[in-house]
Amino acid sequence: MNFFVFSIVGISLIFTSCTNKSESADREIVEKVNKLYKIYGESNEAIYAQPIQEDLFSPNLEATLTKVIAISKDDIEKVKKSDHPDEKPLILEGAIFSSLYEGYSSYKISSVTRAKNTVNVSVNFENDKATHNMKWTDTVNFINIENQWRIDNIIFDKAMGTSKNLKNSLKTFISYGEQNK
Repeated sequence: MNFFVFSIVGISLIFTSCTNKSESADREIVEKVNKLYKIYGESNEAIYAQPIQEDLFSPNLEATLTKVIAISKDDIEKVKKSDHPDEKPLILEGAIFSSLYEGYSSYKISSVTRAKNTVNVSVNFENDKATHNMKWTDTVNFINIENQWRIDNIIFDKAMGTSKNLKNSLKTFISYGEQNK
């Protein structure tokens, strides 16, 4: 009888511990999505105005963002020193972490989906300031690195007709910047 009771209590503790761990991870992920859009959501200017948040992005995405920023800053200096300093330098434009160039006026996390060491967060956006009220859904991909969830990519809404995802968009920018050195 005692073994049976002990077994039931042990199994209950295991399930409770897994649920608490899962809820804690979900909170961390939601906090990071909110941090991303609070810091970088409004426009491209935020990416240039401050250091990249180390705990937010995967090492790969952080390195790509760092390279993009370096290419931009180099081109800004190159244009300033050129015979045509009024030309537009190569810079990130628009809301780079969102499907819509003009950005959003509001967003809401609609779901968090887990698969082993990855999590996908669906985020519903709205821009009610555009000519037409625009609504779309992007998916923020997270990976687990050393027991911390980090943003590894953002899959853009196919209906928006923009780049497929953040990484492709940034790689295209890098490629263009390297060709025009």
